[in-house]
Amino acid sequence: MIISGITVLAAGAAGGGAYWLLHTRGSPAETAQRFAAAWERGDTAAMTAQLATPQPLTAYEQMRTGLGVESAKVELGRATETDGRASVPYTATLTLKNLGEWTYQGDLDLAVADRAWKVAWTPAALHPSLAQGTTFQLKTRWPERAEITDAEGDRIDTDAVGGSVQQLVGYLDKATKKDVARLGSAYRPGQAIGRGGLQETFQEQLAGTPTTEIQAGGKTLHTIKGAPGEPVRTTLDPKVQAAAVAAVKDVAKPTSLVAVEPASGEILAVVNNRGGFNRALDGRYAPGSTFKAVTAIGLLADGMSPRDTVTCPQYATVGGLRIRNSEKAEFGSLSFLDSFAHSCNTTFAPLAQQHLGAAKLLETAEQVGFNQPLAIGVPATKASMPRATSDAELAAESFGQAKITASPLSMAAVAAAIADGTWRPPTLVPGLKQKAAEQPLPDGVKEDLHAMMAAVVTKGTAKAAGLPAGTHGKTGTAEYGSGEKLDSHAWFMGFKGDVAFAVVVEGGGGGGKVAAPIAADFLRAL
Repeated sequence: MIISGITVLAAGAAGGGAYWLLHTRGSPAETAQRFAAAWERGDTAAMTAQLATPQPLTAYEQMRTGLGVESAKVELGRATETDGRASVPYTATLTLKNLGEWTYQGDLDLAVADRAWKVAWTPAALHPSLAQGTTFQLKTRWPERAEITDAEGDRIDTDAVGGSVQQLVGYLDKATKKDVARLGSAYRPGQAIGRGGLQETFQEQLAGTPTTEIQAGGKTLHTIKGAPGEPVRTTLDPKVQAAAVAAVKDVAKPTSLVAVEPASGEILAVVNNRGGFNRALDGRYAPGSTFKAVTAIGLLADGMSPRDTVTCPQYATVGGLRIRNSEKAEFGSLSFLDSFAHSCNTTFAPLAQQHLGAAKLLETAEQVGFNQPLAIGVPATKASMPRATSDAELAAESFGQAKITASPLSMAAVAAAIADGTWRPPTLVPGLKQKAAEQPLPDGVKEDLHAMMAAVVTKGTAKAAGLPAGTHGKTGTAEYGSGEKLDSHAWFMGFKGDVAFAVVVEGGGGGGKVAAPIAADFLRAL
């Protein structure tokens, strides 16, 4: 009887254990999957909800910040159970900013708590080598920084280059905590990084990646092999750059010159004769009568010919706006080519109203880069032109006034488009992805406009500038400010052979008298 009672008690205990296990919610695999999914999301609150003993999971946060984890992928293996406990192997792949991927294996231990499978968490759940209180660190060895060069492969990231080139290149500076947060945990405060210009734009390419040891508690867990930086080659032509520097260096007023290769849109030279603000790329000047070349594109595309007879009176009124020519000049009846050569505002404003209108003039301007985004590797302001809201505004736009603004870079790109027959977004670093597409000029425009721009040099507003034979150009005198007597920026843009260019002299006065001779010096130096 005693033996029988013991048997009954044992059977009852066995039945109770089976009942308990049968009524445990979920499975180890399901709990591990929820935990792993929360780990991938970086959701420590959801991870904590899966723990047998709730506790702060600060180790995951420390791993993310200490190693610069951008993303985590956790793949689970098959769960194994033994006596109310379970283990689920995992493979974690962490993507580390600037460094690449780190893959390692570990195990999640689970136990039954409150009739549900929960993660029995210890630091080893995060990494097998992690103990209580240990943290992750990175130990890095950076390669030598790569070079920035001109088109011929000579370095331009040294103190030996001129100030205009230094503006483009930028400089090296000590990283701040804000920089480290942006660049990634492979960097440290005080480390040399690029600041401004190409050094900043191409920081990661130039710096390369460091050979990095991932450590915890002084122990190296993994080493990621680094890679050297890659040089940044610019399109700057040292001969063209030197010629541009020589042309502007002795000008008393702030002067900028940009040269572009028409067939490619590659920037050959960028020069400012005064430091600080990069007027060549970021200047916002009314283009003045250099914009007549844009208006002429529209008029020629509309069917006008350089031989057509037009008038150039001393005054004209369009939309209530009274227009005059520079120095109140008048030429009476003349060819369209000659009105362009003599830069007749009183010809172009009425023609723009009669043949183009606001929409067509805006469309023409956008075909040669106005309102188009620029991506040259350093800050550069796009040429801007709003649609005219009245005939008076249209008239002013026809000769580059009203609200139109452009930089020497943008006008050099216009000159390059006329030279080649296709507008190309200007570029300083070959291969840099552009935001704007190439656009061909309308059929038949190129040859006529070449003839008109040649006439500017041979018998028009730039005749006395001493420009070498074969130069095609357009002068501009762009008024600015307010009051009865306005100051003017002096412009000249054009091309000769395989070099297109634009010059602006801030507050310089007449384009033919001031900017065109600078262009002549530049071209002769080539």
